[in-house]
Amino acid sequence: MTLLLAAALALSIDIDGMIVVNGQRTFMLGLYDFAKVPNAWAGARAAGFNLVHTKPSVADLQLARQYGFYAWTTTGALSGKNEAAIRKTVESLRNEPSLILWETEDEPAFVWKKPTEIRTPPDRIIATRKLIQSIDSTRLYYLNHAPANLVSTLRKYNDGTDVVATDVYPIIPRGIRNQYALWPDGQQGDLLNESIGQVGQYTDKMRQVAGAGKPVFMVLQGFAWESIQKPPDPKMILYPTKAQSRFMAYQAIVHGANGILYWGLHLGPENNPAWQAVRAVASELKEISNELAARPLGHIVSTEYFETGHSLDRGVSIVLKPTHDGALLIAVNEDKNPVDVSFGRLTGFRSCSARFEKRAITLKNGALRDQFEPFTAHVYECVR
Repeated sequence: MTLLLAAALALSIDIDGMIVVNGQRTFMLGLYDFAKVPNAWAGARAAGFNLVHTKPSVADLQLARQYGFYAWTTTGALSGKNEAAIRKTVESLRNEPSLILWETEDEPAFVWKKPTEIRTPPDRIIATRKLIQSIDSTRLYYLNHAPANLVSTLRKYNDGTDVVATDVYPIIPRGIRNQYALWPDGQQGDLLNESIGQVGQYTDKMRQVAGAGKPVFMVLQGFAWESIQKPPDPKMILYPTKAQSRFMAYQAIVHGANGILYWGLHLGPENNPAWQAVRAVASELKEISNELAARPLGHIVSTEYFETGHSLDRGVSIVLKPTHDGALLIAVNEDKNPVDVSFGRLTGFRSCSARFEKRAITLKNGALRDQFEPFTAHVYECVR
């Protein structure tokens, strides 16, 4: 079915960083590229994606509108030689209703082999935004950072963007060959935490960069790192599983992400395992998109842990979102060990169920007790 966006979109940002489209708070679920599958546009829209990156062309933006996508496109940053080209791009696309975000340049502060040098300084990003605004004052601006760099460095770019993002791709096989964007330890991220639980920490970091009022998007992994190599070593191909993709998405959400994007799906073969995982996760998020867009409830939920034979390192993080008749409790186990936990102070609810799971959950005396495997998420629907 063809879905057509309205001829004009009113864009704003709520106080917690959620993007508002035509008066409706909207959680953004997007793709940099499509997987190599038949009817990719229709398949991605059906899975639940509502945002897509396109080439800076009228044809692509009109295709996005035809399938009901919002879109963003990249102009590049001012370099002293390309002002006319950027002007031409913006002037040619500013009347396309699917376009909601301009992106200037990807990872401007990240230089891999000379990490103390900055490829594109903040003043160029800010100047590019001012140029685009002089032609089109209706869109928002998107800027993706590498996970490295200091918070203080990345904050200097804030006047050049509305949306602050970072890309975190932690599914990396041990012993992978040296390649661009991987540090000598074989990691893309640079925190002590090398587990997939680093996604939440980088979400927190980007919130520190953005402040409370700017949207934070997390760019998650849709590829195997070895796929970038030419030729790739089949023994080193490692895609995120559905369980890993699900955990990383929900962890980003629990830590306050206003949107989730995926990069790298174009790198895989047909029937890419990463696409199968990402599509399944997107389908879940589509079902609860209204709740994800809502402001968290102020209701405080307590946590009590029970012995599993393991230390408790990071434990379970949660967020509570309103529904039409209760609340959605999203919980993620950020530990590498299993946990047994009770969520208390749920006295205002009559019952809870495990969303997306075929099992019963008991709410007793205002408490819900459940078990989590390492790096897993549960979504509970509680009714008043």
